[in-house]
Amino acid sequence: GAMLYRTQCPSCSECEPIRVPVQHFSPSKSQRRILKKNSDITVETGPVRFSHNRLHMYNKHKNLRGLAKNEGRLMQRSGYENWFLKTCTDTREFRYFLDGTLVGISIVDFGASDISSVYFYFDPELSSRSLGTYSALVEILWMKRQQMRYYYLGLYVEDCRHLNYKARYHPHERLVNKRWLRF
Repeated sequence: GAMLYRTQCPSCSECEPIRVPVQHFSPSKSQRRILKKNSDITVETGPVRFSHNRLHMYNKHKNLRGLAKNEGRLMQRSGYENWFLKTCTDTREFRYFLDGTLVGISIVDFGASDISSVYFYFDPELSSRSLGTYSALVEILWMKRQQMRYYYLGLYVEDCRHLNYKARYHPHERLVNKRWLRF
């Protein structure tokens, strides 16, 4: 959306910003298998857009994957547009297609030499394809070809399964005590 935020909890430091230095990234063996498994997927980039198909897939993804705070509650068009389309930066989509059908959308914010991953959602019926991992790999490798620097994955929290998967991309850096440390 139109807001930028930074976590600042006075009594907690669990949230650590995480980024991948793309020029040093190399996919692991399991990540290479995911790339191969999805070699039939085509990818396009372009401006963020609204469509009822996108909104339906987003809601299906949130509800069927247990990510919605209120089960069954659906985001409406205005919420989708306010969160993804009305931004204060250069926001774009990576669109993922299988046999010509849209199966995933990655919303990313572009900087001069870095990209920040905002959100990725996909058709949950294709969960066995590991499309979340696949999209991050595609975007990191795309950035590598463009000679870009960092792929920001948002926040890492060790004890949160919805956030700790981000540490699977190596090398990565986390902001700890105001310093970027490489892992």
